[in-house]
Amino acid sequence: MGKVVRGLRMNQLFRRRFLIAASLLLGWSVCVPVAGLAEPRVLRVGVVDGSQPCSYRESGIWKGLAVELWTQVAQRENLHYRLIRMPSIASMLDATRTNDLDVAVECINLSPNRLRNYRFSLPFQEDGQAVMVANDPFSLSRAFLAAMLSPSLLRMVALLTLSLFVMSTLVWWVEDCSRLVKYGGKGRLHRFVKIFTIILTGEGDAEIVDTSRGRAVLMAGYVVRNISSAVLVGFLTVELVQEAQGLASRRLSSFDELSGMRIGYKSGTVSEELLKEIGIRLTASSRQSQPGRVPIESIRDSLVAVKDGRVNAVLADELQLRYLQSHAASTGIIPVLAMSGIRPELQGFALSPELNPETVKRINLSISQLKRNGLVQQLRKEALAGPGATTNRTTF
Repeated sequence: MGKVVRGLRMNQLFRRRFLIAASLLLGWSVCVPVAGLAEPRVLRVGVVDGSQPCSYRESGIWKGLAVELWTQVAQRENLHYRLIRMPSIASMLDATRTNDLDVAVECINLSPNRLRNYRFSLPFQEDGQAVMVANDPFSLSRAFLAAMLSPSLLRMVALLTLSLFVMSTLVWWVEDCSRLVKYGGKGRLHRFVKIFTIILTGEGDAEIVDTSRGRAVLMAGYVVRNISSAVLVGFLTVELVQEAQGLASRRLSSFDELSGMRIGYKSGTVSEELLKEIGIRLTASSRQSQPGRVPIESIRDSLVAVKDGRVNAVLADELQLRYLQSHAASTGIIPVLAMSGIRPELQGFALSPELNPETVKRINLSISQLKRNGLVQQLRKEALAGPGATTNRTTF
């Protein structure tokens, strides 16, 4: 009997230990999931507002070329992320270097200095710097009128007038107009002006010549007048128009011309680095006549700054300034690029140095595929299309 009781107790003890071990094993499997079933990591993605058309916030929604491209990459690679607003590109880059951000989404220039200090994705486009100035609606008219008084045009008009004067003098001599004045009762000046006018306009030739020699002079005058007119028209349509357009576009030939201007720029960008490099200092004066560099909050605000006279020009990415040109219809000014194609550089996303190499590879492969499929080019066209324009974007 005692053996049976001891056997039952041993059996109960074994069951109790088995249940405890099974519970512990089950709890461990819940607390430490299998690697394939691990909770997906949520990437911390930084974005900057006011950097049209690459990234900006509108009606509470993040938009822009870089934001749209990142959205496509994340969808293709099933990457979970949350957007974090950053005050500037410089602060966003520093956050990726310290691993406070995983990805910085913007059209970030891969300058030599940045390549030494930060990690980047595969570039998705190339862009250079440009300088934007503004003209009022009457600038082209004023430039055209100024060109009308150019020395070249005045010399051509003087040469034509001299040629017609010589033709008129020959007609006067050949037709012996002195005798006609003596017996006709009309003054010499009146008669000469009449001859000059007829040679100039080509109307009423029979009123001033009767001889063959006189008609030969008129034919020579006709040839001179038509050739001179053709040359003058050619000058007006080529030289004069080009000169007027050159004045209206306000082209800048070198950076030296920026030293006497107030230049707007967005803080933390390569535009700021360039202005520092060429020696344009930050102006502490609120006077509009004081030259120097002036920070602006957003690229869109630079149109208002130019219109109000707070800055004379804006230095930024060429894509950004062309975006302003296409969206400036309601501002009352005509923005033009005084310089373009300055220091073109590749652009891409910044990445944390501690980001998983496999994730980096997936991001780069996706960017490469989207570039090949033409998405970046479509996004650029959409950015530059202007308000109300529609584009047919291909779904990749």
